[in-house]
Amino acid sequence: MSLGISRLSSILLLAACAAAYTWPNPQLDELESLLYDQHGFNERGILAGALSPCNAFGFGSTVNRSNAADWIRTAYHDMATHNVEDGTGGLDASIQFEQDRPENAGDGFFNSLRHLQLGNSRYVGVADFIALGAKTAVEQCGGPHLPFRGGRVDATEAGVPGVPQPQESLDSHTASFARQGFNQTEMITLIACGHSFGGVQNSAFPQIVPLPDGVSDVSQTFDSTPFTFDNKIATEYIHGTTNNPLVVGHNDTTNSDKRIFGSDSNTTMSGFAADPASFRSACQSLLTRMLDTVPTTVQLTDVIDPLPVKPQEIALTYMGDGTFHLTGQIRFWNTAYSVSRSIKLLWADRDGKTDPAYSSVLGTNEQMGATALYDGTFDAQWYNIGPLSDNFTVIDAATGISKFWFEVDEGNATMEDQGGVGFAVQDVVMVANSSCVVQSTGTARIQIAVRADKTPSRVYIEYDLFAGSAGSGATWITVNTTDAHAAASQKRAGETYEFWTADLSSSALAHSINQRVNVAADIDGAKVSTSSFAPFDVALWPGC
Repeated sequence: MSLGISRLSSILLLAACAAAYTWPNPQLDELESLLYDQHGFNERGILAGALSPCNAFGFGSTVNRSNAADWIRTAYHDMATHNVEDGTGGLDASIQFEQDRPENAGDGFFNSLRHLQLGNSRYVGVADFIALGAKTAVEQCGGPHLPFRGGRVDATEAGVPGVPQPQESLDSHTASFARQGFNQTEMITLIACGHSFGGVQNSAFPQIVPLPDGVSDVSQTFDSTPFTFDNKIATEYIHGTTNNPLVVGHNDTTNSDKRIFGSDSNTTMSGFAADPASFRSACQSLLTRMLDTVPTTVQLTDVIDPLPVKPQEIALTYMGDGTFHLTGQIRFWNTAYSVSRSIKLLWADRDGKTDPAYSSVLGTNEQMGATALYDGTFDAQWYNIGPLSDNFTVIDAATGISKFWFEVDEGNATMEDQGGVGFAVQDVVMVANSSCVVQSTGTARIQIAVRADKTPSRVYIEYDLFAGSAGSGATWITVNTTDAHAAASQKRAGETYEFWTADLSSSALAHSINQRVNVAADIDGAKVSTSSFAPFDVALWPGC
């Protein structure tokens, strides 16, 4: 359905009021993309794909297992090291170092963390990715929306043991959850919410789940709908029809759910069985709290809402003729496609001055495609700033640029400028179009333009590499650098930029995440950097 401009403006205004940050912010930009660019053009929904459909299990033929249930279990077991008294532990990725403990039996943690190799970066650590995985699993499989905050800090060693095991007493479980910060009712609720998914695996708990003939492994489910969030974990328990192996298992010593659910005379579970809405609401609150349980030394971000207008991969390229080109992509959130929509890009020069000439129109041919959430509830339309069109945004290098914004017109023009702040962009350092690739040696010769009124102490290339694994499935990231050197002819007559050169071998990127790099310079004690680009993309860079 096409949105009229008044409705479009209202949606963008509401989203702008809810948005928790101002672009650019590399960490939040990356998390926002992982959260909301799930399917379609520019999709980043790595976890959404890994968890779809909800009964998908990518690591063997175990009956009744799913990636979604493993992600939720991983998040709880990681969080369970928290000590509310001294503020230590919590959702901090210490699970990477704790998989040899009896409390962490099974291979679900290892399997879940293997997905990190698809999407972590210098801006999103393992702990944030674990929280993202659990959130996505719950929401994509019918559960409530879990507001997401980022900024978790990865532990570098194991935390204290924290997950009570099925054979432990009710008092032991209650004490463990109290240490984590949950009272008795919250303990019942959190277990019921988590056990709406999945089950108990034979290979991890053979003393609880017997192995039927003819299968190599099996998971006995907690309820009859193990791949969907609903309140059947409660209704089947209350009605006496449950097959939950932690309630009706052959060994009563390991029937921990039976002891916990009945610890308040079934008051909490009876309420959940009678009222699905109350179960959903309670799970939304407790699961969100679980994901936000971190060491007290860690400060999480505000809730990350989708930006109504979001630039991506904005880049300036020095053209060697006294100009540079502005390129990139722009996403308009919750906006239907419209052939009548016109979008004008406007900017201010590096001194903050505006001019009627500082504008460029994005035509309908620059509409690139759409992305959506996994359930299709929101559309996002993407528009391109070059190079599909001959209408590049050309900027005079002498006047430069400091920020840009958009005028959107569907019969009534509105300004999209982040509440008057605009979208900031630096023109101090950029890649020059004289960059090239030496095909015979597999070397990218990256030419870097640095504004001549600045004196950098260092100019360099940055790229993310997979640094190694804790032997647990997870892989962490290190940022490597290659120094640039002043070019032989550093400044050309009449130009306001000086030039630096860095040679980068393709072998240096052998263990990189995505074969992309960025340029950076240290100037007056501060780092200035560009967006990332592909240095060996022959469509971008000619042969030397």
